[in-house]
Amino acid sequence: MSAVAMGLILAAVLIALLASGIWVAVALFAVGLFAMEAFTTSPTGLALGTSLWGAIASWSLAPLPLFVWMGEILFRSRLSEDMYAGLAPWLGRLPGRLLHVNVLGCGVFAAVSGSSAATAATIGRMSIPQLRERGYPDRMIIGTLAGSGTLGLLIPPSIILIVYGISAELSIARLFIAGILPGLMLVGLFMGYVALWALLHPGRMPPAEPRLPLGERLWHARRLIPVLALVVGVIGSIYVGVATPTEAAALGVAGALLLSAGTRSLTWASFRDGLMGATRTSCMIVFILAGAAFLTTAMGYTGVPRLLAEWIAALDLSPLALLAALAVFFIVMGCFLDGISVVVLTTSVVLPMVQAAGIDLLWFGIFLVVIVEMAQITPPVGFNLFVLQGLAGRNIFQIAWASLPFFLVLLLAVVILVVFPELATWLPDRMGGR
Repeated sequence: MSAVAMGLILAAVLIALLASGIWVAVALFAVGLFAMEAFTTSPTGLALGTSLWGAIASWSLAPLPLFVWMGEILFRSRLSEDMYAGLAPWLGRLPGRLLHVNVLGCGVFAAVSGSSAATAATIGRMSIPQLRERGYPDRMIIGTLAGSGTLGLLIPPSIILIVYGISAELSIARLFIAGILPGLMLVGLFMGYVALWALLHPGRMPPAEPRLPLGERLWHARRLIPVLALVVGVIGSIYVGVATPTEAAALGVAGALLLSAGTRSLTWASFRDGLMGATRTSCMIVFILAGAAFLTTAMGYTGVPRLLAEWIAALDLSPLALLAALAVFFIVMGCFLDGISVVVLTTSVVLPMVQAAGIDLLWFGIFLVVIVEMAQITPPVGFNLFVLQGLAGRNIFQIAWASLPFFLVLLLAVVILVVFPELATWLPDRMGGR
């Protein structure tokens, strides 16, 4: 059976399972089991045990529940309300107003956590109740979180860029530098779309709050100081080298608890509810990660990613047509595999054809990461969609529909990267070195 046929069959099975309403993680496990039993002769039990243990026993997951707990604490204290109350007077004249907090918050937090799941979960836990209470449309609340949550894949430090750098034998430092300008461009594009949408749909935005003089805005901004101090402390501890991401996450939890106690909003009930909420959210994310890891392993055994890459190589396309074909290929693969697995399973076949076409491997790394970001919000297995499904209380198809405009914004970013490759190469070349 051809790789295309196998891929279509697995996609159909997954879509059918998701449409039936069963848990996402269970659907991923079921498709993995089906792929192993139907298309391979490898021992299913061994593959399941190995992939399951590898997915849940990774030290890199340690910051995730801590960052989620920090978000739960902030959500249950006055601090999240203070953050929005302090920002509202400053963003009141900008089209889209507090929706921009999602984009900026995800951009900042992405540089702290390095995880799109942790970014979407933490910022979403704080912002969804606040924005709903103020009357912002659900579709834009969810869309801004889904799109901006992917920034953790591009804004340094990025795990997927490290994996790509090792696979392509490129300098990790140069790759990190190359991701800075495209990351800032994405933040600008997301904010630009939010502003444009707000201008085109003024009736769907909540009434603007009264414009305040500068003195009053500065007075309201004092409420931002505790949250900003917490964020700066967490980020600073990582970039100064005082703490690892896991230690910084623990510092964030301790700081959130102290600030919550200082505002007299920390009670035994709020502590217990926050801890249980973080436990439920973290278990949901890790369960889905485990299912995705097993599906990734099963896809590797079937050979579908490798066979599709070899099929594209055999077409002998021009550089521009090759990039278009690879973009479609990586989006499809990213619907079923996590970003790191896409890189690991395909670079050995893809990179030689990219080099033969005369495409800069440094630029291609940034191009690849933006494509993988698109796959994070693409059904049926866009991971950010599942995270937000649990937070927003909407089904996966409603979440995907809300995320569609931001998928198109990411597509625009890919086009801009192709037209202006200097966005990714100028800064590393300017700074020099390997």
